[in-house]
Amino acid sequence: MIVYKTEEEIELIKASAKVLAQAHGEVASLIREGVTTRELDQRAEEFIRDHGGQPSFKGYNDFPYSLCISPNAVVVHGFPGDHVLKSGDIISVDCGVLLNGYHSDSAYTYSIGEVEPEVLRLLEETKKSLYLGIEQAVAGNRMGDVSYAIQNHVEKQGYGVVRELVGHGIGKKLHERPEVPNYGKRGAGLKLQTGLVLAIEPMVNLGKKDVVQEKDGWTIRTKDYKPSAHFEHTVVIRKDKAEILTSFEYIEKALQ
Repeated sequence: MIVYKTEEEIELIKASAKVLAQAHGEVASLIREGVTTRELDQRAEEFIRDHGGQPSFKGYNDFPYSLCISPNAVVVHGFPGDHVLKSGDIISVDCGVLLNGYHSDSAYTYSIGEVEPEVLRLLEETKKSLYLGIEQAVAGNRMGDVSYAIQNHVEKQGYGVVRELVGHGIGKKLHERPEVPNYGKRGAGLKLQTGLVLAIEPMVNLGKKDVVQEKDGWTIRTKDYKPSAHFEHTVVIRKDKAEILTSFEYIEKALQ
């Protein structure tokens, strides 16, 4: 069943999304060479709990951390740990917050130090594809319009769009119906209606689209070991223009 949200519920998701955006800013302010991914995870959890929330991911299907931190060829669901950030790395930081009974979810991919120009471009184009998808997330359009906008943009750049992992509805549960694929046909799929809250999240590989799961049962990486980028916003479908509930504002401020 697809759950459409009332304005009151959307306000609660917005409150969750604000704490999430600020937590991302806290993490962004720590990102530099020499920092471990575990330190980033600890700071995010501390900030979220200090602001009355809970990390959505911690304990979700027994996931042991607050952040999914995915360096380089890891697409998503990477475990924080002893990985020390070094120049040339990219890392996706995916975070969710549960506050007042409602979840929000967003992700951002960072470059560390001197990163290859082709990899920086992957990040730029993946982020651009997120906003192109969001542009199509309006009442009356179909899910395939969102999916096609993302796929069309990134495949024109020669990148691979991950098929096995998709965006999702979000609200009282972290993952709700419907699924939001990053590939599809215009005019196909669910008709979008106001009040539908979605996490839209392109996962785009520099090389081929194929991915594999590591032995830990969580970590997903590219089969060809080429870098992958991931950006995500929680949005609500509106009549003329989707409303973005999460924000990269605090991240961008920290990176200045």
